[in-house]
Amino acid sequence: MQQVVVICGPTGVGKSEIGVALAELTNGEVISADSRSFFRGLDIGTDKPSPDVVRRIPHHLIDIVEFNQPYDVMHFRGDVDRLIKEIDGRGRMPLIVGGGTLYLRVILQGIFQGPSADTSLRQRLSNSSLVELYTQLQEVDPIAAARIHPHDRHRIIRALEVHHLTGRPISELQQEALPLSYDFYTIGLRMDKELHRQILKARIDRMLDQGLLAEAILLKEKGIMPHMQTYRTIGYEELFSYIEGKLSFADALAAMKRNTIRLARRQLAWFQREAAQWIDVTGRSALDVAMEIKQKITGQIELPYIRQ
Repeated sequence: MQQVVVICGPTGVGKSEIGVALAELTNGEVISADSRSFFRGLDIGTDKPSPDVVRRIPHHLIDIVEFNQPYDVMHFRGDVDRLIKEIDGRGRMPLIVGGGTLYLRVILQGIFQGPSADTSLRQRLSNSSLVELYTQLQEVDPIAAARIHPHDRHRIIRALEVHHLTGRPISELQQEALPLSYDFYTIGLRMDKELHRQILKARIDRMLDQGLLAEAILLKEKGIMPHMQTYRTIGYEELFSYIEGKLSFADALAAMKRNTIRLARRQLAWFQREAAQWIDVTGRSALDVAMEIKQKITGQIELPYIRQ
């Protein structure tokens, strides 16, 4: 069975930089598993790689969908399956890098072939409060409700959508799932908790200095709407509330930092169940970590494209 390396971890831990460094050491290409980098127009807030980095190291699944279009996990699964074969066929190493837990789940654990998104149904569901939606989910699919965080609007709506369109609970359908047929070697990255919090807060400040507010204003002018997948992206959604006069800038900034830290905590909890190997990156350079990962994978898997 073909073996594929996955580098995962919570937001802000340095996955992208380490993935690039590892690709340079191993003749690799990066397949992004960042749940918002798929979309055009969300650049600063998703910390996409620079054009210079992309010229040096091929990156896939970045800027492949317009911000107002959906990109679901089954599309991602199919794209990853295709890209792994193409990259391997070029004699290069496929590296899956990212923190999108739902997207990584579909390749590492598998996911059922659910119905396509129903935009009108999602719009109707979006008109309900989060409490109302979660209560509905508890009624129709208590197993899924127990697994989904009460604040995870996107997954709650998807679970209700699947139940409405199929008449079956999403938790039941997920039992039929199968992972992609590769031997995934999963490496998780983590760092000191307090340092991580400081880095996440500083990154929000840096993104604002780089023009994140202007990017959010432009998305509003182009017609981004609450029912769209991209609208509920941390960093943008809070700024949309500021633009609409619902929050002061200070409150929006505080919410951005608070929500980012909460996201990192949820991601870490999920990855702790998935990652086969963990590396503490506290105070280390991307190259140093990449060299350790290379040593790990060359000792565990046979990949002809790793340069010795």
